[in-house]
Amino acid sequence: MEKIKENISRIAAEKNALIIAHNYQPGEIQEIAHLCGDSLELSRKAASNDADIIVFCGVHFMAESASILSPQKKVLLPDIEAGCPMADMITAEDVIQLKKDYPDAAVVTYINSSAEVKAESDVICTSSNAVRIVQRVESDRIIFLPDKNLGNFVSKHTDKEIILWKGFCPTHERFSAVDLEKVKADNPGALVVVHPECRPEVVDMADEVLSTGEMVDFVQKTDAKSIIIGTEKDMIHRLKMVAGHINYIPASKDFVCPNMKKITLSKLYDTLLNEIPVITVPQEIARRAGMALQRMLELSY
Repeated sequence: MEKIKENISRIAAEKNALIIAHNYQPGEIQEIAHLCGDSLELSRKAASNDADIIVFCGVHFMAESASILSPQKKVLLPDIEAGCPMADMITAEDVIQLKKDYPDAAVVTYINSSAEVKAESDVICTSSNAVRIVQRVESDRIIFLPDKNLGNFVSKHTDKEIILWKGFCPTHERFSAVDLEKVKADNPGALVVVHPECRPEVVDMADEVLSTGEMVDFVQKTDAKSIIIGTEKDMIHRLKMVAGHINYIPASKDFVCPNMKKITLSKLYDTLLNEIPVITVPQEIARRAGMALQRMLELSY
């Protein structure tokens, strides 16, 4: 393993390649990456970096976003089959129909979506800025796509009418209030931190509801000694990297995203060596999706 890590680092340096890893990636991928973070944070850092090649260790929609924001760079995804079930739960045609059904509504789309869906949207959001974006959009009716759980969370923090789609993250959706009750009973006094992609009843039981980026910030400031983490299990690896003194308790052994685990050190090595597969977005779709992403950046500040 050490030899392949050395080779990856050497080839990345030779090719001026930036390796970036989402917070849900396996620990060995996080450790060798130049940058770790959430999907938007990584795409923005990739765009502002002078690397010639971006190797995105994440899933397909994340690499698409990086390509949209960095059209002059070669964006690689170590496993072309690393997708996102939530992103697959809605199509551009679905969005077009929703806009016909609700012509006075603005379309706010979670970044966990395809480039084609982003291109049909008014503005993109992340789990950390979704409430802010919805509040700042100049419409009292919002079509929120595709995550019903994040949309439900947003609806509790705004007076606007939220029209939900039926999408969800299978990894977060399978974790129930009963599961959380059990882990809380087994760990009395532990703080509960969950991701807003969790079910509403789980969110209601949490002490903190945070995006992955917000979790990283939170653990560096909290006085809590033990924290139950309600999201993908390798988030704990990332949290230990920044605040290793805390006792992190996985909310469930089933908090595993199989797509995030498709990327391995050997696949990362092969991708760097051969510079495939390359992720590109058709120019017109990239232009329109880029406008929605740019609109988010404008409304985030």
